[in-house]
Amino acid sequence: MKKITAISVQKKNPNRVNIYLDGEFAFGVARITAAWLKNGDELSDEKIAKLLAQDSREWAYQQSLLFLSYRARSEKEIRQNLQKHEIPEEVIEETLERLRKAGIANDNDFARMWVENRNTFRPRSKKALAIELRQKGLNDEAIQDSLSGVDEEALAYEAGLKRATRFKGQEWSEFRKKLSEFLARRGFSYSVIAPIVSKIWNELSDDMQPNEDEDIA
Repeated sequence: MKKITAISVQKKNPNRVNIYLDGEFAFGVARITAAWLKNGDELSDEKIAKLLAQDSREWAYQQSLLFLSYRARSEKEIRQNLQKHEIPEEVIEETLERLRKAGIANDNDFARMWVENRNTFRPRSKKALAIELRQKGLNDEAIQDSLSGVDEEALAYEAGLKRATRFKGQEWSEFRKKLSEFLARRGFSYSVIAPIVSKIWNELSDDMQPNEDEDIA
């Protein structure tokens, strides 16, 4: 048995404390893990091992929350982040289960949020979205569910209209080539691209025509 002789908050990380046993530094743990410890307590090797295991689980959970604080993540991304920090696989599985129960990790919700974000800021085809989601570890069911309400023609039109302003004043052949290439890079098929490009061209051409009610010099 070893006796706790001091518990001090770490200077660089106030959420962790240093534990001293028999007058010597022994290990550091999260404050929440050490909440039940006090000076004078005696710890066996077995208790120390359990304490360190508990701290590992708590550290993994807090690391996951920090990782998720920047943006939503898939379970695969969370797993890879914990693996990067050399967290044991059994602790990773416990952490993911804890996140699921808390409603923090949910691949179905992540897939829907990813698609909504892409559709708002960088519209692309269903095929391109599916590839991105598959790379993030999403299964086919979650992918298909998130894409079920996607209107590909509307997305192609929105993406094309934003881009087309760069090509105003160009001849039809050059306009068609550049806008078609752009939409193709976003994953849209030719059957979607062709009519959308023509539609945008006609709309922009109409906008550039003088209003009949205006005087023409």
